Amino acid sequence: MSAEQRLRDLGLTLPEVPAPVGSYVNCVRSGQLVHTSGGLPFDGERRFTGKVPTDLSIEDGQEAARLVVLNRLAVIREELGSLDAVSRVVSLHGFVNAGPGFHDHPKVINGASDLLLDIFGERGRHARLALGAASLPLDAAVEISLVVEAI
Repeated sequence: MSAEQRLRDLGLTLPEVPAPVGSYVNCVRSGQLVHTSGGLPFDGERRFTGKVPTDLSIEDGQEAARLVVLNRLAVIREELGSLDAVSRVVSLHGFVNAGPGFHDHPKVINGASDLLLDIFGERGRHARLALGAASLPLDAAVEISLVVEAI
């Protein structure tokens, strides 16, 4: 099934591509691979800030991770013209703004991984890194980068 159609079927829309908040670009294409910079869980309406699970629940962290994926997919769509040009999600690197003693980083990042599977099916199955961090830029709850392969 078309990733663009699946996005619509899920009732999801991609946000505007966010401007970088530092000295970098949103993505770099090298051959067939598109590497996105780390994205944060912000859009025009929602902001997920603080530590998991101190300030936010694991479920809030999962929602933040889903929002970051939508932001990263907006970057990828802008680069490729359509999400249907993605032949495979290669990898996901996820960082969780973790409170002291928190060890369930993979559960938080599952929010992102599961959404990629929902949108791309088996093409969304990817390698992954899920780590905790003492802090993240702008006090974001999560930061995620993706690598996808283009057709």
